[in-house]
Amino acid sequence: MSSLPDHSLRISIDRGGTFTDVFASYPDLNPKAEAGARRELVVKLLSVDAAYKDAPIEGIRRVLGKVGIKVGREELLPTDKIEYVRLSTTVATNALLERKGEKHALLITQGFRDLLSIGNQSRPRIFDLHIKKSQPLYTDVVEVCERVTLIGFTSDPEQQTHALVFDDEDARKVVKPYTGLGAHAELDIGKERIVRGISGEAVHVITPLDEGQTRRDLEKLYADGYRSIAVVLAHSYTFPEHELAIGRIAREVGFEHVSLSSQLLPMIKMVSRGVSSTADAYLTPVLGAYLSGFYAGFQSSPESDKESLRVEFMGSDGGLLDLSNFSGLKAILSGPAGGVVGFSLTSWDAQQRDPIIGFDVGGTSTDVSRYDGSYEIVYETTTAGISIQSPQLDINTVAAGGGSCLTFRNGMFHAGPESAGAHPGPACYRKNGPLALTDANLCLGRLVPKFFPACFGPHENEPLDASASRGGFERLLERIKREEGGEGIEGMGLDEMMYGFVMVANEAMARPIRALTEARGFATAKHVLASFGGAGGQHACEIAESLGISRILIHRYSSILSAYGLALAERVYETQEPSAYVFSPDTLPTITKQLDKLSALVQAELERQGFPRERIHLARRLNMRFDGTDTALLVTASDIAGDTGFEEEFKKTYLQEFGFLLDSRVMVDDVNVSVPGD
Repeated sequence: MSSLPDHSLRISIDRGGTFTDVFASYPDLNPKAEAGARRELVVKLLSVDAAYKDAPIEGIRRVLGKVGIKVGREELLPTDKIEYVRLSTTVATNALLERKGEKHALLITQGFRDLLSIGNQSRPRIFDLHIKKSQPLYTDVVEVCERVTLIGFTSDPEQQTHALVFDDEDARKVVKPYTGLGAHAELDIGKERIVRGISGEAVHVITPLDEGQTRRDLEKLYADGYRSIAVVLAHSYTFPEHELAIGRIAREVGFEHVSLSSQLLPMIKMVSRGVSSTADAYLTPVLGAYLSGFYAGFQSSPESDKESLRVEFMGSDGGLLDLSNFSGLKAILSGPAGGVVGFSLTSWDAQQRDPIIGFDVGGTSTDVSRYDGSYEIVYETTTAGISIQSPQLDINTVAAGGGSCLTFRNGMFHAGPESAGAHPGPACYRKNGPLALTDANLCLGRLVPKFFPACFGPHENEPLDASASRGGFERLLERIKREEGGEGIEGMGLDEMMYGFVMVANEAMARPIRALTEARGFATAKHVLASFGGAGGQHACEIAESLGISRILIHRYSSILSAYGLALAERVYETQEPSAYVFSPDTLPTITKQLDKLSALVQAELERQGFPRERIHLARRLNMRFDGTDTALLVTASDIAGDTGFEEEFKKTYLQEFGFLLDSRVMVDDVNVSVPGD
C-alpha cells in the first residue's frame, strides 16, 4: 500500500468515554475499480489504556498500519498521506462534569458582582428540602468601573415621542432629542455621549471605562496566577466598546485566553451571556491543552504548517469547525453530535418522512435525539448545573450505558450513574473492574465474544472474559441472599438477577425517549428507532417494545456511527447580531441590510476556509418573539417569500409550538446567518 496517493486518506475519530471509534477511507487502487471508488476500514480501541498516551493518535497509527505505513508507538505520525482528520471529543464535557477546568476570573460591571451567582432564580426542584446549588465556574470577581444604559428605540414610530432618532447617514447625529424616562429627561445632547448600538437602540454612556484602574486590576490577577478571564458588561451585546478595550488591555498584560461576552454571544440576557462566557473561559484552555498534545503526535504540526494536515472538529450543533473557530463553548456536545448526523443522514426516508429517534448506547451513557427532516437545535441547555447559551443539537443524555456499574442498595437494583469507564472497565475487560451492564449482557448471551473487539488483557489481544462476569454475579447473589435473609428475593436465580439489572437500565434509557416525543406532543409509536452505539443492539428490541415502536433500523456501521457521521458532516459557520426592531414594512429594509452584511461576512469566512462560492448556501434567520414575552423562536423564511415571509413563518411555528397566537407586535431580538458548506 506504499503507492497510496498523497493527501488521500480520510480519517474520522469519535473519542467516547469508553471506546474510541475510527472510520477511515482511501482510494481503491484496483485497476478494475470504478473511478473515484474508495475502500473503508474501521478501528475500535479503548479510550484510556496504559499501553498508549492518546487514543485518537493511537487510532491514526493503527489506520496507517492497515494501509501499509508502519509507525512505532513512540514515533511521530507522518501526514503526507492524510487528506484530513475529523475529531469529536468529550474533553470539554468531561472537564465541566468533573469540574476540572481552567482557573479564571470574572470581570463584570460595577455593582453586579453577584449577578451570575444569583442567576435567573429558576427552581427545577422546588420541593427539594436539600437543594445543592451549583457553584460558579469562576474563582475570583473584579468589578469594572464603567456603566452604560439604554434610553430608547431609535426607529419605532410609536416610540418616537420619547426616544432618540438618529440620522441614517450619521449614527451620532440626533434628529430628535430624547425627553423621557423620568430622571434622565431632557438630556443635554452636547455634553452627554449618546450613541446608537448595534441593535439600533440608543446607548447612554453614563461612566466611561476607567482603563487605568482596569489595567491595575488585570495586572494583579496576572500576578496571582490567573491566565484566563471572562468579561461580562451590562448591555455589551449592543455596545461592545468597553469589553473590546478590556480584551486589548488583558492581552497586553499577558493573559492567554480572554472570553468577551459581546463576541461569543452578542445577544440580550446578561445572565445567560455571562454564564456562557465563564464556561468558555473555563473550558477552552483545557481543550486547547488537549489539542496541543494531539498535534504534537504528528511530524509536522498544523499549528506551524497548516498545509501539512487538515484537522476539523465536530461542534455541538452538528457542523464541522476549523481550529480557529473551535472553542470550549462549542464543544460541549462534540461527542454525541456526530452520532446525530450519522443516523439522520443514513436513516431518513424523504418519501415516507417517518420521524426517527436516534438511540445511541455507548459505554458510559445513552444519548437520545430526534430527526424529522431537519436537525432540532436548542439555544440554551443545562449541563452539570451550568446553563449554557449556545446552538446545540437537542440531545437528551442519561447515565446508563454498557459500562454502567450494577449495584444492589436498600433492597433495589441500580444501573449507574457510576461508570466503570475504559479503565478498569467492566469485570469482563480483564482489569479487575466492577460488575457493569456489559457483564450482564455477556452472561445472558446477548454479547458474542468472538464478534467483540479482542483488545483486552496485558497484550491488548484477548477477548472478553465471561468467567469473571459470572463469578462477580454469583458473589453478588450470595450477598443479596444474606442481606434479604434466607433465600433472598423470592424466585430470583442468577439469570433473573442479571435480567433484573437489564430491565432497570432499559427503563432509564426509555425515559429520555418519552421526554423527546410524548412530552412534546409527538406519538412515540409513529417513530422509527435508529439503534447505534456499541451497546445499542443489546437493548433496542426491548426498548422499542416498551414504547410501542414497530420498526428498528441498524446501520452496518452502527457500532461506530458517531465516527461515520463525522465523515458525512458539513462545515458550518454561523454569526449573529442583536436587534431591537419591530418587524414591520418600515423596519424591513434595515433588517434586510443587517442580514446582507452578516451574509457577506460568513460567506467570506467559508471562502477563506477553502469553499468555492457556488458550494455555499445561505440560511437567513431571525430570532423573533411577541412583544411583552421573552420566548423567542429562531425562524427561517421560505425561499419563495424571502425576507418578507419571516412574520408568517414565525406565527406558523409559534402556533405549532404553543397552540395559540397573541395579538401583539412581533419583535426581532437577533439577526442570524448560518452557512453550511457542502
